[in-house]
Amino acid sequence: MSGKETSQFAEDVYIYDAVRTPKGRVRRGGGTLAPVPSYELLGGLLRALADRGLDAERVEDVIIGTSTAFGEQAGDVARAAVLWAQWPDTVPGGTVSRLCCSGFDAIGSAAARIGSGMNEVVVAGGVESMSRVPMLADAPAFASDGDYRDRTGYVTIGVSADLTAAEAGFTREELDAFAVESHRRACAASPSSSVIPVSVGGETLLSRDEGGRTDATVEGFAALPALFGDDPSWPGVLERLSDAVRPEGGLHSMATAPQLADGASAIVLGSAAAAEYLGPPRGLLLAVTQSAVRSPRLTATVTAAQIALQRSGLTPADLAVVEANESFAVSPLLLTRELGLDPAIVNPHGGSVATGHPLGASGGMLLTDALAELERTDSDYALLTIPGALGLGAAAVIARLIS
Repeated sequence: MSGKETSQFAEDVYIYDAVRTPKGRVRRGGGTLAPVPSYELLGGLLRALADRGLDAERVEDVIIGTSTAFGEQAGDVARAAVLWAQWPDTVPGGTVSRLCCSGFDAIGSAAARIGSGMNEVVVAGGVESMSRVPMLADAPAFASDGDYRDRTGYVTIGVSADLTAAEAGFTREELDAFAVESHRRACAASPSSSVIPVSVGGETLLSRDEGGRTDATVEGFAALPALFGDDPSWPGVLERLSDAVRPEGGLHSMATAPQLADGASAIVLGSAAAAEYLGPPRGLLLAVTQSAVRSPRLTATVTAAQIALQRSGLTPADLAVVEANESFAVSPLLLTRELGLDPAIVNPHGGSVATGHPLGASGGMLLTDALAELERTDSDYALLTIPGALGLGAAAVIARLIS
């Protein structure tokens, strides 16, 4: 760290460890991780943390983000994972849901507890098995209630992505080219010790992210049909927003939308005092922010990122790594332009249009990957961002600690 950074928390919040599963693609007929329940995906990471030296007796809470808290992901999957991992019976657990921003909400909640002196050690992260609990399986009002949609102007996030891209002036060619580069980087990524293989009965099911395509080309992606150009919500959007720009034929396709995925993440956060029994921390959490705009626009991540940087005492020029969740290709492209970022530092190992977006787990995955990349490149600061449905957006800033 350079010493110019500040923290939004009353007391410093340290990152002692950060791990995640690989991302398993959701496939028709069953993906690689489809046999593994959510509590087991997360529980495997909790066991891995203990194997890496975490004394579970010291953990005062486990806070986990889950976007679709339904079926087997309901009923407090955090506590269920604690019990499955055979951690001490005294370790509690709870879940939070803020759609795609759920993992950041869990991390922010844990940090607030530590920063206020309420707790010394909390594990935070997220889990989502989209194979076993499909998106919108809980039939939320915004997706199932026509009266709600009429009153609020809600549209699917894909329409928001197309509208935002059109208003920002991004072309279909630019979006497709971004996706091709995401696949190239994902395929070139080296294995990380922060990615914990998923094993069942002694058999490894998955040890690295799925989804990256070595044969991805702009020409191939351009041939795919647009997903949202004919969405029936467009007339209502144009009626409510007289200045809205509807892209002719649509802009985003399957290639530039985030792939569905299964996975989990777990971050060990603690106070300075926790170093006495956890050992030296790997990083420092400087800020976690949430923001929102009125749907159908998808721009809240830019605002959240600007607030997070301001509260961290940093500028975009200080950043060495940016992990911007590719919740449609427009999101990282817009962030890159608005903050004046070097595209080379944004998602250096690809992102969710290539490897998938396991909703509630993604926030912790972004942090895990960013911290590993800071360590790999001997760099100081990283920014993390993620957008969500209903106009949500979240961001975080972390710093690497020199050991």
